[in-house]
Amino acid sequence: MSQDYEQLPMNWVGDWAGRRAALTPDKPAICDPDAGPPLTYAEMNERADRTGQWLMGALGLKPGERVAVLCRNRLELVDLYLACGKTGVVLAPLSFRLAAPELEDLLARIAPRAFLQEEALDELAEALTLPDSVAHRLRLDDAGGAWQRGPLAAPAKPANRPLAMRDPFLYIHTGGTTGKPKICPISHRQMTWNAIDILATSGGALGPQRELVTFPFFHVGGWNTLTPVYYAGGYSVILRQFDPGRALALISEQGISHFGAVEAMLQMMSAHPDFAAADLRTLEGITTAGASCSETTMRPWVARDIPVAQSYGLTEGGPSNFMLVTDGLDADTVWAQRHSIGQSMFHTDYRITDPEDGAPVKPGDTGVLEVRSPHAFDGYLDDTGRTANVLKPDGWIWTGDLARADAQGRVTLMGRADNVFVSGGENIAPEEVERVLTDYPGVKAAAVAGVADARWGQVPGALVVRTDPGVDARALTEHAEQHLARYKRPRHWRFVDAMPLTGAGKIDRKRVANILKQSE
Repeated sequence: MSQDYEQLPMNWVGDWAGRRAALTPDKPAICDPDAGPPLTYAEMNERADRTGQWLMGALGLKPGERVAVLCRNRLELVDLYLACGKTGVVLAPLSFRLAAPELEDLLARIAPRAFLQEEALDELAEALTLPDSVAHRLRLDDAGGAWQRGPLAAPAKPANRPLAMRDPFLYIHTGGTTGKPKICPISHRQMTWNAIDILATSGGALGPQRELVTFPFFHVGGWNTLTPVYYAGGYSVILRQFDPGRALALISEQGISHFGAVEAMLQMMSAHPDFAAADLRTLEGITTAGASCSETTMRPWVARDIPVAQSYGLTEGGPSNFMLVTDGLDADTVWAQRHSIGQSMFHTDYRITDPEDGAPVKPGDTGVLEVRSPHAFDGYLDDTGRTANVLKPDGWIWTGDLARADAQGRVTLMGRADNVFVSGGENIAPEEVERVLTDYPGVKAAAVAGVADARWGQVPGALVVRTDPGVDARALTEHAEQHLARYKRPRHWRFVDAMPLTGAGKIDRKRVANILKQSE
C-alpha cells in the first residue's frame, strides 16, 4: 500500500537536535556570548530533551498546542525551538517591536497554552491582557536562573515524538495589505525543504560555516538562518539584539565567515567608528534580504574584498526562494550583478506574470513574481479569504512583488504590486497606520505611503485631512506611539484640505506618494 509521506509520522521529523548530535556530538554548535561559552551538539541535544520533557510534563502540552514567546534572541529560545521540533508543540515567537494592542490581537488568534516573557521586556509584557487560553506563564530572568530551575531541571531523557512533515512547527506573524497581521503556520515540511534548498543552491557553502545570526527570531529569517547551518553541522553565534559595534567585534572574536542582514544593518555597521579598524579577515561573504540593497550600501564592504549578494524570499513562499550564488565568480562579476537577487533556488520554480491577465511576460518585461516549491506554506491561520488571494490551486504563490528576468534567468526586483512597502526589512501596510491616525479626534482622513530614506530604504509618511486645526504632527506622533510599532510611525507629515482620490472615489496612492515626496 502506498504511503503519503506528508502525513506519515517519522522519528527524524523535527528532531534537528537529536539527529545532528548523533552524527557530530562533539562539534561546537551554538554560542550565545551573553550566556557563556559555546555548546556542542551533544550539549544542545540534552538541553532540548530536558526542555521537551518540561513542555510535556510540567506544562502538559500536547502536539499542536502553542507556546508564545516575547523574547530577544538568546540560547533559551533556541532550546525551545529544538524542543518544539522534538515534541510537536508549536512555537509562536512574538515581535517585541509591536505595540500592546497589536500583540493582544495576535495572542487572541494564536490562543497559546503557555506564555514566556523575557525580563528585559517586562514593561511590554505586563501591559498585555493575555487570553484565557494561557494556563502557564514563565518569566525568563536575565541571568537564566528560572530556565535552570525549570526546563533544564527536567529529566535528561529523550523527548522525541514521531511527527509528520505536514505538522505545524512555528506560527510566524507577518504584515499584510489590510493591516491586520497575518499568521503563517510553518510546517516541518517547509523548514526542512527550505534548509535543503539553501544548502543545495549554495553548493554547501552556506552550511558548515561560522554564522552570525543577526535576524530576530520573531521573523522566520532568524530560524531560516540558524536551521540550515545547524542541519549541516556548522556553528552559529547569536546576536541577542542587533548592535553594529557588537556585530563587528563578534566577527573577529568568533571567526565569523558569513552573516545575513537587511540594508540598514550594513549601513550602521559601515558607519560605526570601529568599522575601519575591525578585523574582518574571516568574513567570506554577506547575504542581504528583506528588500533590494543599494550599491552605496554595498560599496564599503566590497572595498574590503567582502562580496555582498542579494537574496529573496517571503514567509509564505519559502522563506527563501532566490539567491545570487557567488561561488566561482570573480569580484567584478559579483559587482556587475549587484542589483539582482540571482537565480531561483534549486527546488524553486518561478514565473513573472502580467498583473492584469496573469499570463507570463517575456524576458526583460516587468510583471508580478510568483514562486512554487516544496517549501511553500499551506495557508494563513483561520483566513481562507487572504489565503486564496496568495496561494493558487496549482501551488503558485503570488508575491505581490514586481520583477523582471534577463535571458539567463537572473531576476531583479522592481517594486511592489500592492500598497505594502518595506522599511528596514519590515513590511508596513498603509491601511493599518491610517486606521490608527483616523481614530484620533479631529482627523477626518489619512493616507500613508513610503518616503525614501537613506538608512531604512523607506519610512512612513502621512497625508492628513483634519477638522481641528489644532491637531499637529506632535499630537499625532504621540498618538501613534501608543498604538504602533516604532517602524510603523510616520516620520513625515503633510496636512491638506482634501484627500486626492481616483475616479472611483478611492485614495489615489500614487498622488499621495508624490505629495509626500515633495514635502521632504
